[in-house]
Amino acid sequence: MPYHDLRSYLQALDEQQQLLRIEEQVKPEPDISAAACAVNKLGENAPALLFDNIEGYRYARIAMNIHGSWPNLAIAMDMPKNTPLKQQFFEFVRRYQRYPGEVEHRSQAPWQEVVIDNDINLFDILPLFRLNQGDGGFYIDKASVVTRDPSAEGQAFVDSQNVGIYRIEVKGKNRLGIQPVPAHDIAIHLQRAEELGVDLPIAITIGNDPMISTVGAMPILYHQSEYAMAGALNGVPYPIVTTALTGLDVPWGSEFVLEGRIISRLREAEGPFGEFTGHYSGGRRMPVVEITKVSHRRDPIYEHLYLGMPWTEIDYMMGINTSAPLYVQLKEAFPEVVAVNAMYTHGLIVIVSTKTRFGGFAKGIGMRALTTPHGLGYAKMVIVVDETIDPFNLPQVMWAMSTKFNPQYDLITVPGLSILPLDPASEPAGMTTKVIIDATTPKAPENHGHFSQELRDPVTTEDWVAKLQTLMLNH
Repeated sequence: MPYHDLRSYLQALDEQQQLLRIEEQVKPEPDISAAACAVNKLGENAPALLFDNIEGYRYARIAMNIHGSWPNLAIAMDMPKNTPLKQQFFEFVRRYQRYPGEVEHRSQAPWQEVVIDNDINLFDILPLFRLNQGDGGFYIDKASVVTRDPSAEGQAFVDSQNVGIYRIEVKGKNRLGIQPVPAHDIAIHLQRAEELGVDLPIAITIGNDPMISTVGAMPILYHQSEYAMAGALNGVPYPIVTTALTGLDVPWGSEFVLEGRIISRLREAEGPFGEFTGHYSGGRRMPVVEITKVSHRRDPIYEHLYLGMPWTEIDYMMGINTSAPLYVQLKEAFPEVVAVNAMYTHGLIVIVSTKTRFGGFAKGIGMRALTTPHGLGYAKMVIVVDETIDPFNLPQVMWAMSTKFNPQYDLITVPGLSILPLDPASEPAGMTTKVIIDATTPKAPENHGHFSQELRDPVTTEDWVAKLQTLMLNH
């Protein structure tokens, strides 16, 4: 069954030996972030971590690395934990294409058990700690942030909302800094609010079910609802509750809900922060959030996410859910597309495998990838390979690049395109030159190179792959 809160998912991870309970007393810094960094150095089957004995915090429990391995993600989708990555990808695509799923409005939620609406002090409420030693403060980095387009009169309320994951710096007792990346929907909502001269209501939910975190980190279309997408991926109605203060819909199963407003036309210093690029992002002037109400479960679990030099949890969490929308969007325009891998550094590199219809076809696919919702803000290198190449198999991709690619014919550079400002190679921040690498076999009227005698696997190789995998599992 799908998991509609964090606790049921943690129980499932525990039952399938994908949760480590850390019972020894640990220091908030550097122990918790160091452990979350270390667990991904153990390989692609890393478990989630649950800390319940934290020095200085009498009752706090902190969950880390919830999405931090392919087995964890398979369990979140109610699949066997040893499901291969490529199979997970195509199952995710299949469910994605069921959109819209159903959404269930409920009147009450567990996070309404404790309500604080005066003298709010987030330093007392949340077990805050820095993730990397150079961070400019305490960050909330795995919250699902809900906003609504203030100009969306007449639209279905749930369809005009956005659920996204953005970095949030705790700057005061009830004051936050938030980074609305220009390519994300929250930036559109904020721009429209500031054009109207009004503050933007906001709800920040912490400790969520695994699917809404997956969808919140996913580049779906502007008019699509994250809740309807979560319902499609889960296969059952996704439960939400309307908040009394902001009127926003939030996940039923959250541990914490923080409500307030983004103050119109106000910017303050924010950062630095150790980002998914493996670099500190430096300080910038960012919008300010004022929190006026906090609700949470009794004995709440604080979920956090370590990010830094890849690979960490964020690379798993933003892997399949970035690749699948790109695949669907590309395949709508080019039915020949076979698979898409946008897992590396949040899709700054995109690998597409495709059949080739005619000469120059692969380059056209690369151009389309750069203009998708994800490509506009992230993809700066698109590698296109033949349909015989598995884009999730890097040795195969490297072979295609090393033998099929000729820079004289197969390299396209496009200057002056947008990229997220966090890309440390952008100059100025937010601008870059993008590259398309055509590593497909040339097709007429292209005729450079000599590719007529490519090797093929023996005819029963795939049968033996399946047979040997079965023997290894039973060994």
